[in-house]
Amino acid sequence: MLSRALGLYPTLRFYSTTSMLSSVEKQKRFLSFPRFAVVGASTDQSKWGTKILRWYVARNRPVTPVHPKVDELEGIKTVRSITDLPSPTETALSIVTPPKITLDLLKQAKESSVPAIWIQPGASDAACVHFISENGMNDRVLWQGECLWRDGDGVVQAML
Repeated sequence: MLSRALGLYPTLRFYSTTSMLSSVEKQKRFLSFPRFAVVGASTDQSKWGTKILRWYVARNRPVTPVHPKVDELEGIKTVRSITDLPSPTETALSIVTPPKITLDLLKQAKESSVPAIWIQPGASDAACVHFISENGMNDRVLWQGECLWRDGDGVVQAML
């Protein structure tokens, strides 16, 4: 008790993760955009970012890989950053990166007015959740364990 009174325990802050849209509604909204981008794909086909990129390619979805160093992934020309996307306001963004990188990507996506973001499992942390909540992005970001690779086809079928 004395420890808490002296401030030796960090203050716990709880952020609203409430969304007006359900997870399924956000997934349907995400997949309804005319363009897609993936951050986190690489030349290693065993990595999840590349698997997500290949998911879009296999379904003939217009997708742009975002990579700071590589010019082409899976035969598709890359852009260096989210800010280089040709139509960011019409592009749904998949993020498959370590959480520290994800936080910077969320900031870029907000500045570029990216309308929908799907953060793959393991790519977010408390700092990301805080940013999403504090910036009113709950209705446009999927981050609670939803997985495009696992769930995407079922969502597409439900949209038909």
